[in-house]
Amino acid sequence: MIHNHDFSKSYNLADESSTILFGQKCAHVVQSLALMEPGLVIYLRGDLGMGKTCFSRAFVQHFLPGQRVKSPTYTLIESYAADYFSIHHLDLYRLSDPEELEFLGLRDLLDGAYIALIEWPDKAKGFLIPADINIEIRSSATGRILSIEACSEALKRQWIDIYSHL
Repeated sequence: MIHNHDFSKSYNLADESSTILFGQKCAHVVQSLALMEPGLVIYLRGDLGMGKTCFSRAFVQHFLPGQRVKSPTYTLIESYAADYFSIHHLDLYRLSDPEELEFLGLRDLLDGAYIALIEWPDKAKGFLIPADINIEIRSSATGRILSIEACSEALKRQWIDIYSHL
């Protein structure tokens, strides 16, 4: 574990199973937050092959065990109905114009109780809701380094409790 500043923390992930475990733990921790907040937005950044979709799959399967979670690389958005909120997984890598999100009905999806996992958020800069949590996964000599940062004021107030459970 590597500590950065007050509202961020970094973790060494040795392999894919470490990424899966972290995705499940993160889902468990944010579950109560998603019930208190009307919507929770998580940005996932990192180069191709860093594990963003692996993390997202584990996150969704925490709420929906056994659910087939496919990458939204071509559909851009995959949605899942959990007990008390929806989970929307977006992969914007192939987004050619941020205005496409309007045609896909993103504004309607991000209404009510939801968690949005957004890969490649920079492709839609100016069209997305700001992140509550920012996650970046990058390569390291021993696997991957996952950095997580609380961005919204609501999460910053609960940060100590959040990261103590990760």
